[in-house]
Amino acid sequence: MADIFDGILGQPQVRTYLRRCIESGRVSHAYLFTGPAGSNKTSAAYAFASALLCDTGGCRTCETCRKIARRKHPDVRFFTPAGANGYLVEQIREIVSDMSLAPIQASRKIYILDRADMLNAASANAFLKSLEEPPSDVLIILLGRTVEAVLPTIVSRCQVVPFRFIPPKEACGIICQKAAVSEQRARVALEACDGSISRAIAFCSSNERMAFRTRVLSGLAQLIDGDDWDILSLSSAFIADAKVPLQAVKLAQEQEFEEYGEYLSRSALKQIEARNKRAISAKSFESLHELTAIIRSWVRDIMVTCAGTPDLVINVDVRGSIDDAAAQTDEVRAASALAQIQRYDAMFAYNVSPQSCMDALLLSLRDTLFDSAFAPYSAKR
Repeated sequence: MADIFDGILGQPQVRTYLRRCIESGRVSHAYLFTGPAGSNKTSAAYAFASALLCDTGGCRTCETCRKIARRKHPDVRFFTPAGANGYLVEQIREIVSDMSLAPIQASRKIYILDRADMLNAASANAFLKSLEEPPSDVLIILLGRTVEAVLPTIVSRCQVVPFRFIPPKEACGIICQKAAVSEQRARVALEACDGSISRAIAFCSSNERMAFRTRVLSGLAQLIDGDDWDILSLSSAFIADAKVPLQAVKLAQEQEFEEYGEYLSRSALKQIEARNKRAISAKSFESLHELTAIIRSWVRDIMVTCAGTPDLVINVDVRGSIDDAAAQTDEVRAASALAQIQRYDAMFAYNVSPQSCMDALLLSLRDTLFDSAFAPYSAKR
């Protein structure tokens, strides 16, 4: 019979383990989920939260399960590093202080901390006591890429749950099945979502997000011979498009306040406001990373075309612009452009204007790919 853990796609051993934890009643106070990006660690954390907070172990239909699925439950908190170089000591102290407060709606609170590898020595020290002995109504779930990347003092206080890498072909098969889409649509969605299966399912099921991808890929053709004004105009259009999903999030938050605001205490309202602020920030980063992932996929397709392997192109619907671009650049410049995208994508975590960052990225890509003055060599020009 289907249950809440069926949503942890591509991780049968994890599903079995978490089911046994719930069925046996042996739930640890702290877990460390480790695995590569796209291995569904976050989905697993929220599924575990539903199984623990739902009266029937994760029915997926009650108000508690629906709120957790929408990331709206006030007692399920998700955190990402507040600093460019990781979690700040002040941020961890605020989380620890919040743990001492009573749950708002459920019998316990669940704290999910992404990128546990970005807990440095100072922030980890502020967290260790609470991680080892949190309040009885608190469960902590840390998410990290590898055990080795997380401080040993953190690892030793958690139950480690490893997630396996899901090969792209298998991931596409899961997306095709769950979203009822073609393999090609699944591939482009997976590329746009940096390998995350759950996000790719939502992405390829949304005509709006697929149309966003098409507009970005079509606009990138301007990099081939566009002047500075063209590129800056393109950048503005990209950022405006990336902000569209935020409006839906803000509207849902406003409706929630109108519905429940008058019934909640001031402290509860402050907690919800803080949660909403985190949700907006997370959605903003997600949209920006989708934008850079789409750009990266276009440059990747240019590189494989330059390498004489056009059968590896993913964005076949814009093959014309990819072939045109490949005819005016080479593998070395494409590889350099990919490295630049990676650097600029990481800059979104800093307190940098997204518009300024995108302006600089697109101008840099144009010059690196198509300006002979910036090329390592000019074999094609």
